[in-house]
Amino acid sequence: MKLTHEKAIELHGFNNLTKSLSFNMYDICFTRTKEEREAYLEYIDEQYSAERLTEILKNVADIIGAHVLNVASQDFEPAGASVTMLVSEEPIKHATSETFEESPGPLPGSIVIQLDKSHVTVHTYPEFHPDEGISTFRADIDVLTCGEISPLKALNYLIRSFETDVMIMDYRVRGFTRDKDGHKLFIDHEINSIQNFIPEEISEQFEMIDVNVYQENIFHTKCKLRNFDLNNYLFGYTKDKLTTEDCEEIAEKIKFEMDEIFYGKNILH
Repeated sequence: MKLTHEKAIELHGFNNLTKSLSFNMYDICFTRTKEEREAYLEYIDEQYSAERLTEILKNVADIIGAHVLNVASQDFEPAGASVTMLVSEEPIKHATSETFEESPGPLPGSIVIQLDKSHVTVHTYPEFHPDEGISTFRADIDVLTCGEISPLKALNYLIRSFETDVMIMDYRVRGFTRDKDGHKLFIDHEINSIQNFIPEEISEQFEMIDVNVYQENIFHTKCKLRNFDLNNYLFGYTKDKLTTEDCEEIAEKIKFEMDEIFYGKNILH
């Protein structure tokens, strides 16, 4: 159902539907030596430090209309960071058609709608293959809101905030709220796919798969980068420094890594 300012459904009490977005991104790099691997992990730690992640989450809070109540952040040794942000907002007085439009959300700027009882978290996980020279950086972001707006409005900004080869996104609406006549509402906005919240110029760059359970208000989308340029996966040098055979072997390893993450299973060579 689509709620508009003119035909807003009158609720009995507070809208207590819980909407959760889990956004996982993966950045893959080929590191030939221990020194290259350590340099890559150092770069990742600097690029996505707890301070930088806190800035990203504060912008997410702005987009979903949240007031930051508390921030807990930590940089880990030898690598990785974690940020948890508790947010709270003033109640929504009016719902507009823009609130529930199934389209990409804004970048940080004006706050349109305010929410209540929410939190935003991010955790990072740098890791590497013991033998194959593959290093992978993963960031897990969770945006949970209680109220009328969907955290999917922050997805546009989140995608632009990370360098990503593979993205895995889950969105779910839990619980129910009641209208003034006591009828339960298990979802308060229309949604066909998470893909509709991704700008066209970004979605064109990815191969995408949906697994949606509409009757349970569960939506799942996986994305893998379409275009492959080996130079984007070499750390500290370019492919012109390699032989043709080396380029082919490294490209195969990187694509294999991307496929396993994208399909969520080990693939036999």
